[in-house]
Amino acid sequence: MPPTEPNTPPGSRLWRVVHHPMSLLGLSVPIIFVCALLSSAVGRLLHAETSGAGTILSAVIGAGIFFGAYWLFVRYVERRPVDEFAFAPALKELAVGVAIGVAVLSVVVGVMAVLGSYRIVGTRGAEVLPLALATGIFPGFSEEIAIRGLFFRLFERWLGSWAALALSAAFFGMGHLGNPGATWIAAVGIAFEAGIMLAAVYMITRRLWVAIGLHAAWNFAEGGIYGTPVSGLTIDGLLRPWIGGSDLVTGGAFGPEASLPAMVVATALGVIFLVIAWRRGKFVSPSWVRDRQLAGAQE
Repeated sequence: MPPTEPNTPPGSRLWRVVHHPMSLLGLSVPIIFVCALLSSAVGRLLHAETSGAGTILSAVIGAGIFFGAYWLFVRYVERRPVDEFAFAPALKELAVGVAIGVAVLSVVVGVMAVLGSYRIVGTRGAEVLPLALATGIFPGFSEEIAIRGLFFRLFERWLGSWAALALSAAFFGMGHLGNPGATWIAAVGIAFEAGIMLAAVYMITRRLWVAIGLHAAWNFAEGGIYGTPVSGLTIDGLLRPWIGGSDLVTGGAFGPEASLPAMVVATALGVIFLVIAWRRGKFVSPSWVRDRQLAGAQE
C-alpha cells in the first residue's frame, strides 16, 4: 500500500525539501523535546508525585500536549489531514488496544505464576490507581506519537516497512536503557516484544489508537493490577504479589518486560500481527522502489 504522503505544493522546491522524511524527522525532534519539557513542568506544577488528582491530571495534560503538537505538525507542516487520529474509530480501536494489552500481560503473569515465580499474597485499595493510570496514559500517548507516529512512519516512507520496523524497535528498546534496573536483555526484550507488536498494530490500522490503548493498558496492568515493576519503576497494584525465582522468568528489578515469558508471548503476537499486515497489503516498499514502479507504470 502507498505510504502516508504530505501534501507538497506542485513546483515548490522548498516544500519538497521540507517534506522529505528525514527533514520532517529532524523538525519533529525538537518538538518532542519541548513537549517533554512542558509535560514535566506541568507535573511539577500540579505536584504529580504527591497528589492523586494531580498525578492523573498531569498525565492527561501531558498526553494532550503531545497530541496537540502532533496534530499541528501534521496539519500545518505536512499539510494533510491527521489520519492517524481519525475520530470515528477512536473509541472502538482504543478499546481493542486496551483489551489486547491487559490480555497479553495477564498471560505473561499467568506463565510466571505457573512457573512458581508469582503469587498473590494480598490486595490494596483504590489509592494505588492514580499513579498506575498515569503510568499508562502518558507513556501510551507520548511514546506512541514519538516512536510510531513519527519515527516509524517517516522512516517507513523513506526506507520501507521492514527497515522502519527494525530501526524503530531498536530505538524503542535502547530508549529504556536509562530506566532503573535496565539491562541489555531488557532493551532487547522490549525491542522485540513491544517494538514489533506496536508497530504491527499501527501498520494494520494506519492509526495510532490501538497502539496507544495497548501500550497504556500493558503499563497499567503490569503495575496497577499485578503490582510488578513497570520498566524498572516500582508501582503498587491492586494485587500485592510475591515475586521470586529466576530473573529469566520474572525480569528481575526491571519487571516482566525483561522476562522470557514476555519475550515469547508478546513477540509471537507481534509476528501474528505482522502476518496480518502483510496479508492485507499494508507493507510499504522503500521510496526508490516505489519511484521505479511509478516510472515503469507511466512508460
